[in-house]
Amino acid sequence: MSELTRIPAPDGVAAAAQYTHVVLGTGRFVAVSGQLPLDERGRTVGEGDPRAQARQVFENLRRCLAAAGAGFDDVVKLTYFVTDMAHMPAIREARAAYIPDDRLPAASAVQVAALVRPEFLMEIEAFAVVGA
Repeated sequence: MSELTRIPAPDGVAAAAQYTHVVLGTGRFVAVSGQLPLDERGRTVGEGDPRAQARQVFENLRRCLAAAGAGFDDVVKLTYFVTDMAHMPAIREARAAYIPDDRLPAASAVQVAALVRPEFLMEIEAFAVVGA
């Protein structure tokens, strides 16, 4: 038996697919998404600065994990969704800043079309396991 519980996005974080999947007897499987919000003019926050964008995405991801009762130490998989693979060095730099002495496995990187949704220009999903 499992239960799907939505976690509201923390203030200042774009709403995304944050949820907790509760598995009885084995702890909780948590999936959260950190992505860039749009500013009041409809532009992606940090537009034109991939390093600033990547830092913001990791900060949003950290806050979403915290809202789910998890942290980077609980993460077992990361998946990056980007429209430009040239942003990967900036993402790796931000990852190293937020997850020092990173023991996580290499992340999957998926390139998506820019027309999907503007807020998906740079998004990271984290999958974590939290003890019961």
